[in-house]
Amino acid sequence: MKKKQQKEPDNSGTRPFVLVKAFTVSSLVVMLTATIVIAALNAHWVRKILLEKSKEYNRLLVENLNHQIFLRFVWPVVFKQGEIKLREPGQYKLLDTVVKTTLHSFHVEMVNIYATDNVIAYSLDKARIGKKNAGGVHYEKAMKKEVTSKLIQQGNWMELTFWFPKETKIVTFAPLMQEVQLTREKDRMVIGVIEIIRDVSDDYQQVFKLQGLIVVSCATIMGILFLILRFVVKHGENIIERRAEERLKLEEKLRQTEHLSAIGEMTAGVSHEIRNPLGIIKSSAQLMKKKMAKLDPSSSIPEIIVEESTRLDRIITDFLDFAKPKIADLRPCCLEDIIEKNIAFLSSSDELEDIKIIREYQDNPPDILGDPAMLYQAFLNIFLNAFQAMDQKNGRITIATWYEPGFVHAGFTDTGPGIDEEILKKIWTPFFTTKEMGTGLGLGIIKNIIQAHQGEINITNAEPCGTRVEIRLPAAP
Repeated sequence: MKKKQQKEPDNSGTRPFVLVKAFTVSSLVVMLTATIVIAALNAHWVRKILLEKSKEYNRLLVENLNHQIFLRFVWPVVFKQGEIKLREPGQYKLLDTVVKTTLHSFHVEMVNIYATDNVIAYSLDKARIGKKNAGGVHYEKAMKKEVTSKLIQQGNWMELTFWFPKETKIVTFAPLMQEVQLTREKDRMVIGVIEIIRDVSDDYQQVFKLQGLIVVSCATIMGILFLILRFVVKHGENIIERRAEERLKLEEKLRQTEHLSAIGEMTAGVSHEIRNPLGIIKSSAQLMKKKMAKLDPSSSIPEIIVEESTRLDRIITDFLDFAKPKIADLRPCCLEDIIEKNIAFLSSSDELEDIKIIREYQDNPPDILGDPAMLYQAFLNIFLNAFQAMDQKNGRITIATWYEPGFVHAGFTDTGPGIDEEILKKIWTPFFTTKEMGTGLGLGIIKNIIQAHQGEINITNAEPCGTRVEIRLPAAP
């Protein structure tokens, strides 16, 4: 039942923060996804604008090239030679000079000029000269005085999928127009087709870098926001957990207080009624023991009655010590002096003379603020528990003291078999004991005394064997 009560408050306390974490993570994922989508759309929009600008740029180049070819090549050649024959080296060289000087420094990769029969008559790549039907549908549109452009991208499937191809080129087909009316036709006549191929990979790479910068920046900002929110939520969780633990401790103390209150009321009412008859029984048994020593010296019945009466009186005393409130008479005192008084008292016992005691005291520790009589009783119970757990011939107890700002520590480590982990969880439960003649109140009495001094006590298993009791008490100001 206790385990369930501990889990339920934790879950109820942290459940809102679990929802907050889920909402935080989902919100950040949605925001990051939306940011990436918006960045991709913006990049696509920028690419579209760049494509339109590139097309317009190519159209201007074509118009300028058309003007220069007609003005500097077509018109002079027709005027002087009567017709254009690019197979003649002089005409080809003149056209090549016009094209290269016109497109110089404009990053044009390739220029092809088609004749009216769809045959390449001029090209920066001389290997393409004479190639037939190379213009395709774009050539047909150019012959109809329509300017068309297309985008050519090259790269692996990943580069093409994420829109950052290795190479990006724009190809523009435009009619080569007759600028001066040489015939009786009203419209300007198409005398060929110009194809311009321009590499715009650098521009597209800049767009991709911009897109990557936007995505990385947004992801970084989202990550920072996530870490901040995560820190806030984690801090809130810690606060809720601490409050839940404090509430559980208070509830546990309340239950123990109610339990002790019931025991105290019962003990106060019963102890007086028991102790008076018990005292009469004990004194009568002692008197009977003297008389039986004369009549029947071998009889042990009176001695048994005395021993059992003494044991019952000790049990009643334990009940009273455990149940009544501990009010310590606090004053500065030396912790090591109290321990030495316990050792001096116990060393006079014949049963404990073979147990070795090792002292590891810190030099010049400060005094503690305590009640010497109550601490003497607590340390005595600790020693007795250690003696009972060890082998009387090879036992060893190590006593250590040390100081930290505001507190003095005392550690008692024996060489007994230690405490089973399951039993270790129950040692503070009142009336729980593994001894046949024990009441299960000894450790409770020790804990009450230490808590009355505003101290702490902790019991663990020592390595490689044995039990360690560590006590922390406030130092005297």
